[in-house]
Amino acid sequence: MRTRWLSLAFSAALATVAGQSLAGESRASQILARFEHANQWRDHVMIAAHRAGSMQAGKTLYAENSLAAVEGSIAIGAEIVEVDVRRAKDGEFVIMHDSWLDRTTTCKGEVVKYTLAELKKCWLVVEGTGTVTKETVSTLREMLLTTRDRILINLDNKLEVTDLPGMVAEARDLGMADQVIVKENLWNRQRIDAASAALTQAGGGFQFMPILADDAVHDAVFASEVDKAFAPRAIELITWRNGAETLTSTGGPLFSTRMRAEAARGDWHLWADTYAVVNKPGGFLAGGRGDELAVAASLPREAWGFWVDRGATIIQTDEPKAAIAWLTANGYRVPYTTDIKQAEPAHTASIN
Repeated sequence: MRTRWLSLAFSAALATVAGQSLAGESRASQILARFEHANQWRDHVMIAAHRAGSMQAGKTLYAENSLAAVEGSIAIGAEIVEVDVRRAKDGEFVIMHDSWLDRTTTCKGEVVKYTLAELKKCWLVVEGTGTVTKETVSTLREMLLTTRDRILINLDNKLEVTDLPGMVAEARDLGMADQVIVKENLWNRQRIDAASAALTQAGGGFQFMPILADDAVHDAVFASEVDKAFAPRAIELITWRNGAETLTSTGGPLFSTRMRAEAARGDWHLWADTYAVVNKPGGFLAGGRGDELAVAASLPREAWGFWVDRGATIIQTDEPKAAIAWLTANGYRVPYTTDIKQAEPAHTASIN
């Protein structure tokens, strides 16, 4: 069973106090308060919707990385949407996971060979059904406007670390830099220095989340070094080494008791990934304990519950609706003071 860091009763009382102080603030502000104070919210598990939350229900609900998927994630109560950032031929930041357009749009070829005007003629496709939507490739700015004040947004940089300042600048121009989480893989001192230089250029006021994967980082010592360098509010921990052929019994070296102690000392969230990887077995990122085990095999306790038991307070998933339902039913979600359905988008977008 999970070792409780705080009791549910204490969390409920804390939520009441927080609600009094946060009343009238945006939904994003309330989420940010929990993101920035991990030790106060160890009994609340936040949900990050992978690729905007488009992959749930067998990839049949929304197009990947779409504004429609963001709206769906907001409606079910997810705290974070994760989207992927690339550049068009003319330098514009656009939202697209693959370097090629073939899998997720009606167009063919590399993203970087299309101008923004050309990408606006590429219709997004719902991967599970092949349905062509009425939504085209989004710019980063359009995506930010959709999430502003409603949900935190995690930018997965598919470019170089030197592109981070430009992404942050777009968010800052919209007055929402604090609602943006940028992240980079770190595995040695050189990567720490490269990320540090880019973040210094970007200025302050946003969230930086390091990513540590257990194929390169084998214990909590490096996490301590990363904490000293960046003082992050969350660290994404990837379980590569166990694969998905067998179910991990420990969570791997990054979900050790020492790592949980480092997280408590640094006041940061342990972020676990349970989503699938293209052309990899289900659960590849989660030691076999991924979304497929939770949903297709109907064993959510052995998937999401396993990572919660090992200290995860943020789970990035392809099944945000199912995860939220299970976590809520099992007492791992503390209500917010603002009904998410009251939040409205910052602009009107054409979505399916």
